[in-house]
Amino acid sequence: MACITIKKRRDFLLAAAEGKKFVTNSIILQMVKRADNHPVSSESVRIGYTVTKKMGGAVIRNKIKRRLREAAKLVTVKYGRTGHDYVVISRHKALTCNFSDLQRDMEFAFTRIIHHKSNLKSNNLSG
Repeated sequence: MACITIKKRRDFLLAAAEGKKFVTNSIILQMVKRADNHPVSSESVRIGYTVTKKMGGAVIRNKIKRRLREAAKLVTVKYGRTGHDYVVISRHKALTCNFSDLQRDMEFAFTRIIHHKSNLKSNNLSG
């Protein structure tokens, strides 16, 4: 299973608008299924990382991204679904927590988001 990095802003926005979301102490994980006509192979998993300037300067943000990438590399092999995009948004604890805690949070988020039922209400036209 190939793991590709999301780089386009529209893909991040799509995950935020239409995807499922799960929050842990150190990360927020968003997941969205890619459209069937998407140019990226449906046999791959794509993952993007968001670390805002609120987290700190460039050195701090890069350190957080390195930690997130490594944890995601270990977790997506087991829990990542092909044909889906994932966005990992860091929270302040992502910098200070142990790597094992970060990895555990990510595993927990992946398992929960896969089995998470959609919050969307269906339109009931029968009255």
